[in-house]
Amino acid sequence: MLPRRTIVQFAALVALLGALPANAQSGDKAPDKLRVVATFSILADLVRNVGGERIEVASLVGPNGDAHAYTPTPGDARTLAAAKVVVVNGLGFEGWLTRLVKASGTKALTVVASSGIKVRRRADAHGHGRGHGGDHGAADPHAWQSVANAKIYVANIRSGLIAADPDGKSVYEANAAAYLDRLDMLERELREAIARIPADRRRVITTHDSFGYFSDAYGIEFISPGVSTEVEPSAKDLARIIARIKRQKIPAVFLENITDPRMMQQIARETGAKIGGTLYSDALSEPDGPAGSYIELMRNNIRELSKALTA
Repeated sequence: MLPRRTIVQFAALVALLGALPANAQSGDKAPDKLRVVATFSILADLVRNVGGERIEVASLVGPNGDAHAYTPTPGDARTLAAAKVVVVNGLGFEGWLTRLVKASGTKALTVVASSGIKVRRRADAHGHGRGHGGDHGAADPHAWQSVANAKIYVANIRSGLIAADPDGKSVYEANAAAYLDRLDMLERELREAIARIPADRRRVITTHDSFGYFSDAYGIEFISPGVSTEVEPSAKDLARIIARIKRQKIPAVFLENITDPRMMQQIARETGAKIGGTLYSDALSEPDGPAGSYIELMRNNIRELSKALTA
């Protein structure tokens, strides 16, 4: 006969096992997270806010990366091949993506985040396409620069995740609803800040033409040299933009995180325009930087614009 102490210990162990969930008793693992790939860091942040703990997100173009000039790697092809969902901006933004998808052989569901937005058309589509390492046509792809459009992105991402993972529907819907509430608050912040900027000072120069949707939504005019993010501007480009700054008395020029700052520094020296802080256009900063998320990106930009234009 077993000692009484041994019998008591055994009984306690049986009771403890009986209280554990079935999957813990059997050694089953928790369901694998849904593998999602976003083409660039801003999209990845939106996806992360909707997917939460049910997904694993990878971004092909990382923080401070220029998606226009990006060259995919063999590792990117492997990442796509393992994905269940690929979230893209669309509107011609990722000119390199078609070749990458073909090379990867991925069977992932593709979600076009910009689907359903009112596309902004460019007055000089040819010049802009040349300036971005590929012709976008007449469509401006930078639709996330309007919070209203970002909300459409979120709705499309939510629908895509539900299609790929129906069991997570309630989670994705709840996460999206909470994030949309935060975007509503952000929209109010932006409009209140812009209302404090004198109307005659709402004009700035930026490195390249990526703030058109912001301009249309919030009433600040962004003027761009219209040159490439990949090559040095010509003397003619610089002369043209310098003349315009002087003629229109534009108060500030802004650098962007994805471009070489030397051009804007030269423009500021020759015109006397104030150099504002860094604006984040096509990429987030590092996570611990001033624009580590989409919401922080928009807050950083309006903060820097306000400082330069109300001084």
